[in-house]
Amino acid sequence: LVQNTGSCTKEIFQSIKGSRKIPLMEIHKEVVPAIQEISRNTNVFNLFELVKAKDDYTFQHNIGVGVLSTLIGRWMNFSERDLTTLSLAATMHDVGKVKIPEELLNKPGKLTREEYEQVKKHTIYGYELLKETTGLSHRVALVALQHHEREDGRGYPFGLKKDKIDIFSSIVAVADIFHAMSSKRPYHDPISFHEIIAQMGQGKFGELNPQIVSIFIENVINKMVGKQVVLTDGRVGEVVYLNPLEMNAPLIKINEDFIDLSHDRDIHIQEIRG
Repeated sequence: LVQNTGSCTKEIFQSIKGSRKIPLMEIHKEVVPAIQEISRNTNVFNLFELVKAKDDYTFQHNIGVGVLSTLIGRWMNFSERDLTTLSLAATMHDVGKVKIPEELLNKPGKLTREEYEQVKKHTIYGYELLKETTGLSHRVALVALQHHEREDGRGYPFGLKKDKIDIFSSIVAVADIFHAMSSKRPYHDPISFHEIIAQMGQGKFGELNPQIVSIFIENVINKMVGKQVVLTDGRVGEVVYLNPLEMNAPLIKINEDFIDLSHDRDIHIQEIRG
């Protein structure tokens, strides 16, 4: 289903690139139900693995962010109507990139200042494309515009602060970062699970909505007990106990031994196996 949805989304985005029109009926019929179906997978680690972008990053990223945002919306007890709007908004958050040259989006090295300014415009382009689409909730266009805004006003395009950012945009910002960091991209390899969670908590990617970050981290970490994990030293073990004071540093059982990650500061969780 993930692969089919990825192919379908790729076709839709390519048609948008040519026509500058959003095929809303097709997205509602083909993409949104698939995103919601994928997000119902009760094993979140299996799900993370499924939606991780391994190649064709741009299109797999749209699916990944759609699925992760829907998951967060469920954890926040959104109504079905709001979930549908959120799924659509999250999947279309980067639609403005159809107006950015592909060589910039796939550039393996660091962007120059001018190139970065050009890429940042995808938020405005996406907003313009979506707000002109008849029958589309204005919140979908807002998410395209605001998903790079940050709570401390250091985001773009407008440097908005906390209460000026729509909650849907804040959810998509968290899903966007988690998916981008855990995927292979032209200019970086995937970052370990521990590192992403730690960096999100420390505000490494700008100040994200703390309520959404904690809902995401708590829900993910609470599901780790009983899961097999690969540690940064290559050993494989099972999570047997979560430390309530340091959720990200659980007790791991390896054969007959136990490792307490809150004491062994040099070892972390590299990946969690679904």
